[in-house]
Amino acid sequence: MALPEFPVEGGCSCGAVRYRLKASPLSVYNCHCKDCQRYSGAAWSMSMIVREDDFEVLTGVTEVYDRKADSGNVIAMNFCAKCHTWLWNVPPAGGIKVVRAGSLDNMDWTRPVGNIWTDSKAGWVDIDPALANFDKGIADRTPLFEAWTRSHQD
Repeated sequence: MALPEFPVEGGCSCGAVRYRLKASPLSVYNCHCKDCQRYSGAAWSMSMIVREDDFEVLTGVTEVYDRKADSGNVIAMNFCAKCHTWLWNVPPAGGIKVVRAGSLDNMDWTRPVGNIWTDSKAGWVDIDPALANFDKGIADRTPLFEAWTRSHQD
């Protein structure tokens, strides 16, 4: 699927928080961890890894919930202060944000290239074995970055 012309925009359900993505994400993937299932109300959440420099908040205020991950790391979860839409999180590694793909104004181009935490997926979910898949979370996201790049080569 072709990438859009950047920048693209997104935001929360009520419109109070708006953001701009100035360049392609490094990857788009599905996360099947129990936290993402609870936060999204679905079997997984779609995540876009974006460089901090490529992400700009245009309007609005977010509230932050510091969630302690299974790894012991603290993840800063950002929600709209008004409608509480989950928009992005900031991993401790720094330099990136993990943005919810569903918060984009148009997510037609965000076909996931992989899955993480597949060992906690819902039993009825079928995982495509041709994608970059991982039983747990991953510290080195390079395979997801490479899969995204391959999927968008001309």
